Amino acid sequence: MRRALLILSLMAAAGPCLRAGNETDAFVHFDRKLQIWDGFGVNYVEVAQTRDYKNNPQEYGGFSTLSEQKRGEILDLIFGPDGLKPGLAKMFLDPYHQGLDRPAERFDHETTTKWMRYFIREGLKRNRARGADLSIITTLYGPPAWATKQKFVRGRDLDPARKEDLVAYLIDWLKYTREVENFPVNYISLHNEGEDIARWPTDGSWAGYAKHDFNMHWPALQVADFLRFMRPMLDRAGLKRVGIAPGETSSWDRFSLWGYAWGIQNDPEALASLGLIASHGFGAAPVQTSIGTDLLRLKRPELHAWTTSMSWGQMDAAFVDVIRMQIYNVKVNGVIPWAAVQTNTWVGGDPNPGTAFRVDRKGGYTVEPGYYFYKQVSRAGQPGMTVASVESGHPDVRLIAFASNGGASPDAFVIFNVGTGGRDMVIRVTGTPATRFQARITGRSYLYEDAGVYSLRNGAIECTVGPGEVITFTALDR
Repeated sequence: MRRALLILSLMAAAGPCLRAGNETDAFVHFDRKLQIWDGFGVNYVEVAQTRDYKNNPQEYGGFSTLSEQKRGEILDLIFGPDGLKPGLAKMFLDPYHQGLDRPAERFDHETTTKWMRYFIREGLKRNRARGADLSIITTLYGPPAWATKQKFVRGRDLDPARKEDLVAYLIDWLKYTREVENFPVNYISLHNEGEDIARWPTDGSWAGYAKHDFNMHWPALQVADFLRFMRPMLDRAGLKRVGIAPGETSSWDRFSLWGYAWGIQNDPEALASLGLIASHGFGAAPVQTSIGTDLLRLKRPELHAWTTSMSWGQMDAAFVDVIRMQIYNVKVNGVIPWAAVQTNTWVGGDPNPGTAFRVDRKGGYTVEPGYYFYKQVSRAGQPGMTVASVESGHPDVRLIAFASNGGASPDAFVIFNVGTGGRDMVIRVTGTPATRFQARITGRSYLYEDAGVYSLRNGAIECTVGPGEVITFTALDR
C-alpha cells in the first residue's frame, strides 16, 4: 500500500492549529496577485547547426523518423486535454530561406521547416479542439550569409548595407506563417544568444566551432537600431499587431548587465517600439535577475516578459526550481524550455540534453522524466491566470502559485522539495473560495500520479513532501 502522501489537518473549527511540533509553515496567497500569466510553452527545433543544408541536412527534433501514429502520440501528450496544455510556442527562422549569396526573389519557407510547422499546425489543432490557443514567438536563429560582412553561414557581423534586406527576410517569414499557415505568430525576436561574441574568433574570420548553433553577433546598439527602423517596416507591411522582442541573450543577467536593457531604456524610440521583453534563462541563481525587466517596466510597466529557452537540467525538482526563479526572481509572464522533442544528433553533444521526449531515430521514442516534472507546473499555470504570492518557512521547500483571475482555469499551487530529506509542511491558503484540491505528484517513485482529493481545514493542508518530490494542488470547487 502506498505510503500516505498527504495528511489532512484534523483541526477544530476554531482555535489555533494543532501540530506535532516538527512541521514548517508555508503560505499561498491567491489574493495577493502579481503578474499576469501568459502560459508555459514548447519549442520544436528542426535546423539548428548545419553550415551546409544541401549536403548535410538536419532534423534535430526527429519527427521525420517516426510514424504518423507515434507523432500523434507525442502531440497528444503535449497538446491534448491530458497533456502539458501549453499556451506558448517558439519557432525558429533559420538562415536557409532566401539564398546564400544575395537576396533572392523567391523565398523558400518550406524545405527547412517541414516538421517544425507540422508540430505547430497539429498542436494548434489540438489546443483549439479543447478551447485553447497558442501565442507564438518566432526567432531569427541566424541570418542568411548575405546579411553578414563575412558572407558565409554564421558570419559574425552584420553588413549594415543589408539590414533592411534582413528585415524583409523576417517580414516575408511572418507573412508566410500568419497568412499561409494561419499561425498566431504574435512576436518576432531579433537573435539567438547574439550577445556571446566569444563564440567566434577575435577577427571573425571563420564561423566558430560546429557545436555552436546559428548566431550572429548583436551588440546592444544594433538591437536598439533595429527596434527603431524595423517597427515602421512591419507596420507598412500590415504587421502592426506583431510585437518585436530584442533578441534572446543566453541569460537574464546578460540582458541587463551586458547593456541590452540599458540601451533600449535610454533610447525612447527603441523603447516605444519594443513589444515583448525576452531572454533565455539558462543558469540558476544568481543569474536569474529582474534588473532588466524592472528597468524597462519603469517607463513601460505594461510590458510582458518571456523566458524563451532554458535547460531541462537533470529533469528533476531542481528543474522546477529554475522555473520558479523565472517567475518570481525575473518576474516573467511566460516560460518556454529548450526543445521538448530531441534526438542525439547535436554536433559535439547537446549541452542541454534534458527534454520531454527522446526520439531514437529508429522509429521509437521515450517519455523522459522532464515531461512529468514540467507537467506539474504547465497544467497549473494556464494563460490568463495571475502569479500569486507564496512563502516557505524551510529553505529546501519552494512553491509556485497561480490564481484563477476570474477565468476558466482553477486556482492551483505547486510545492516541491529540492533537499535530501522529507519535510512536513503546513500549507496555509488564503484568497480562494475553493475548499477541495486535487493533488498530483511526480518524484523518484511517481510520474504525475493521482495523490487524492484533499479539503482545507481551518484554511490549511498538512503534507509531507519527500526529497525530490513535486506536488500540485488544483482547486476542484470555486
